[in-house]
Amino acid sequence: MKNENTRNTVIFIVATMVILIGYQFFVMRPQAERMRAAQIAEAAQTAETAGVAAGTVGSIAAPAPSSAIFTTDRTQALGTAARVRIDTPRVQGSLSLQGARIDDLFLKNYRETIDADAALVELFRPQGMEHAYFAQFGWTGQNVAGGVPGPNTLWRLTAGQTLTPTTPVTLTWDNGQGLRFTRVVSVDTDYMFTVADTVANLGTAPIVIAPYGRVERQGVPAVLGKQQILHEGAIGTFSNDGKAITKQIKYGKWADEPRQDFTSTGGWLGITDKYWMAALIPPQTEEIEAQFVITDPERTNIHEARMLGEARTIQPGRQVEEVQHLFAGAKRNEILSAYETRLDIPRFIYAIDWGFLWFLTRPIFLVVEFFYGLVGNFGVAILLLTATIKLIMFPLANKSYESLSKMRLLQPKMEEIKTKFKDDPQAQQKETMALYQREKINPLAGCLPILVQIPVFYALYKVLYVTIEMRHAPFFGWLRDLSAPDPTNIWNLFGLIPWDPASAPLIGGLLGGGSGGGFTLALSVLAIFYGFTMWLQTAMNPPATDPVQRQIFMFMPLIFTFIMAVFPAGLLVYWAWNNILGILQQYYIMHRFKAENPIDTFFARFKSA
Repeated sequence: MKNENTRNTVIFIVATMVILIGYQFFVMRPQAERMRAAQIAEAAQTAETAGVAAGTVGSIAAPAPSSAIFTTDRTQALGTAARVRIDTPRVQGSLSLQGARIDDLFLKNYRETIDADAALVELFRPQGMEHAYFAQFGWTGQNVAGGVPGPNTLWRLTAGQTLTPTTPVTLTWDNGQGLRFTRVVSVDTDYMFTVADTVANLGTAPIVIAPYGRVERQGVPAVLGKQQILHEGAIGTFSNDGKAITKQIKYGKWADEPRQDFTSTGGWLGITDKYWMAALIPPQTEEIEAQFVITDPERTNIHEARMLGEARTIQPGRQVEEVQHLFAGAKRNEILSAYETRLDIPRFIYAIDWGFLWFLTRPIFLVVEFFYGLVGNFGVAILLLTATIKLIMFPLANKSYESLSKMRLLQPKMEEIKTKFKDDPQAQQKETMALYQREKINPLAGCLPILVQIPVFYALYKVLYVTIEMRHAPFFGWLRDLSAPDPTNIWNLFGLIPWDPASAPLIGGLLGGGSGGGFTLALSVLAIFYGFTMWLQTAMNPPATDPVQRQIFMFMPLIFTFIMAVFPAGLLVYWAWNNILGILQQYYIMHRFKAENPIDTFFARFKSA
């Protein structure tokens, strides 16, 4: 009795932990978000106290918008200065000759929704629009006669017309006091821009300048920084004494500490969203000063990732060159991995948020990607991954199901012991343990597969949620995006009734479902099927002897059906298929041990009817 109660308690604790995590995810998180506005106001005071001046890293000039009034007309914003068109197999847009900013960029291979005519995903947005987002490179120096090119400097296009992988463009600017700046901008077929700056000193006195780069986002769109399982915000890898450390600062934490400084030899830093990133990459042998900074949080709320390179002296008649890179695009595993190897960028693959279980998430992703290469369908690849995990855990599961089957066979004897010693709990425990020893049963064996599955479940959830390869990946039929919840809904009979439950007054948010934004009363086809498989698997296990635990286990499939309804469809495909494989394995073992099971009971009743 004691061992069985221990087994049931372990299962109960595991289930309770999952429910508490769900409560934290769906209830506590929205409350935390409502507190964020107050934190931002407090961050403004912190920034003022710390002496954070808008637009400076050392002496880096960074223009803040003169007002918080923005245009919604992109053409108007783009028309403020001459531009150079950008056109590659993966991106399109333009760079502005004012400040030589790369500030207009769309990703050709990705759309906002699964509709074929949906708008392309926007990465960069020009100054003058709300939530402007861009990258800029330049030089900084004090007491330089004639100055250095600043954020509003008008560069001159001297070579090239359109920036493509085969046609770089050359920009020049002369300060009129003996300094000539030449910038060659090139781009590859993926997402890497190369900015090669040359500064020639044609004057009669030496000058001292330092290169800089920055990624600037003016305000954070409302859809970003909402998910606890996902990192969005500042990111970078900094190397000191040969050791590279990746730093992540979510938007909320960034507001709490609006200025954070780092020193590094090489490395990289930038701003990341769920699937997209803009990152500055200095020469990997150069000492840099890096900062993550928030300025003007109450008005334009500018978030910047900045780096300042080594100062260098340019003697008269000499010139220096600085080559920096900008990654601006989708965080695809194979692309990041190739850049990490080719450009020797430390830990660049960790721009993808693999999480603290990276030792599980990365291998799971690689296995799914391998199967996808074989079958061409991520849903089928998930099914094959599930079967692979089942094969690995087959011996452990076999022992577990054998133990559960034997315990089910012993239920009548255990009831006899309970009845015989109903007033003597110690005698019950003694006789039950003696029974387990005679039958060579370990009641805790049934818990092991559950405990092993929890980290695998979380790791797969992470893979489905953060890897762009899963974004908009179809399965079959109505499941057109495995990274989103199943779109069917019980309240319109799974699409048979031409009505959107989300349009219902007051409770539309609960009935709508399909958004993954929180708890829902909407149940999809996949969620119901998952709940059924969980119920069947629970029914095949020996019932708990404690009445309270028995009631809890009876309701768990129903509770988890609603909890899991908002999760990505790919996760439900995995878990339901995992349950089916487990049911088949358990049924075979129960049949071999001639243990009663609900499947045989159902068919027996069906035949006798």
